[in-house]
Amino acid sequence: MRIAVIGAGYVGLSNALLLATRHTVTALDIDAARVAMLNRRESPLDDAGIRDHLARPDLRFTATLDPSITYAGADYVLVATPTDYDPTTHAFDTRSVDAVIAEAMRLAPDAVIVIRSTVPVGFTRSACERFGTERILFAPEFLREGQALHDNLHPSRIVVGGHAGHAAAFARLLADAALRDDVPVLLTDAAEAEAIKLFANTYLAMRVAYFNELDTYACTHGLDTRQIVDGVGLDPRIGRHYNNPSFGYGGYCLPKDTRQLLANYAAVPQNLIRAIVAANTTRKDFIAEDILRRRPAVVGIYRLVMKAGSDNVRLSAVQGVMKRIKAKGVEVIVHEPVLETPDFYRSRVVNDLDAFKREASLIVANRMTEALLDVADKVYTRDLSGRD
Repeated sequence: MRIAVIGAGYVGLSNALLLATRHTVTALDIDAARVAMLNRRESPLDDAGIRDHLARPDLRFTATLDPSITYAGADYVLVATPTDYDPTTHAFDTRSVDAVIAEAMRLAPDAVIVIRSTVPVGFTRSACERFGTERILFAPEFLREGQALHDNLHPSRIVVGGHAGHAAAFARLLADAALRDDVPVLLTDAAEAEAIKLFANTYLAMRVAYFNELDTYACTHGLDTRQIVDGVGLDPRIGRHYNNPSFGYGGYCLPKDTRQLLANYAAVPQNLIRAIVAANTTRKDFIAEDILRRRPAVVGIYRLVMKAGSDNVRLSAVQGVMKRIKAKGVEVIVHEPVLETPDFYRSRVVNDLDAFKREASLIVANRMTEALLDVADKVYTRDLSGRD
C-alpha cells in the first residue's frame, strides 16, 4: 500500500515510521531542513524510538517538499498538521487540515483521508459534507512526546471514527503494524471519536489540576503534601499514578484541547470544564507568588521543556510562572540546552550549568534532577517523585 503523511512532527513522523515497515510511506513537510534530515535517516525530534527506527534498513520511507510526489498513487492520506487554538475564535484553527483535504481530493481522488490532527467535535462530519465524500475519517492519537513511536507500536487503544468499512480497514492497518497483539479497537462515528480525544485529554488535565490544588492547599496551611497524596492514592478507585504536583499542565495538547472542549460546551450547561481551564491559571499565579515570597534577587529557570524526554518548549507551564515573576521586576535567567539563542523572551540564556547555578539565587525546576542535587538548598520545586 502507498501512504501519504502530511506533516512530519511527532504525530506525523511516528505514524509514518510505524507504517513504513509494511507499506511505502512518503511524508510531506514544509521545512526543508527537516526533510533533508529525514532523508539522511536522522531524527529532527528528541525521541529515541524514532531515532532507532529511522536506522532500520527495511524501512520504506522518504520525505519530500513536493506534494505531487507525496500524493501520487496514495491509498491513504494521513493529516498531521498543527491545529493551534485561536483565542479570538475560541476554536482550533483547522485551515491547514482543510487545505490538505482539498489537495488530497485533487491529487489522490481515490485515497481515504484520515485526520490525525486534533479537531473540534463535528469537524469531520462537516468536512465530509463540504467535500462531498464519505472517505474522511478521524482517528485520534494518544501519544506522549519523547515516546511517540513507542506509543504507536504499543498503543493503549485504537479509535477510528467515520464510515464503518473505511474505519475498520484503517484500524486493521494500525493494529497490524503495532507490536502489541491485543490492542483494544473502537469504531465509532466521527464526532464521537473527536469527543473521545478532547474528553480524554481534559480528564488528564483535570487530574493534574486536582493534585496541584491539593498541593496549593497543603502549602498554604503548612501540611505535608506527600502524606496527603499518598493517603488519597491508597483508594484503588483513585490510584497512585499521575499524581505528582507540578507548576500546571502544559505542552501542545492539554491547554488547547481543554479550551476547545470548553468552546464545544457553549450551549451546554457545565461548571467543571471551565474550572479545569481556570485552575491552570490559578496554579501558576500561586507558584509565582510563592516564589516571590522568598524575595530572590535572580531567579534561574531550569529547563523550559514541557516534560522529561521532550524538546518542546511550547506552552510549558514554567513559562507562565516565568512571565509572572518577570512582571514583578525580578531578574530571570534560563538554562535550556535545546535553545540556541542568547536570550528567551528578554531573559538571558545561561547554558553553562555551573555558571547558571552560581548566578541564580533561587532555581525554579518543575522536576528535580540529579543535576541539581548539589544546589538542592536553593531549588524551588513542587515535585514529589521525579516523574511527570
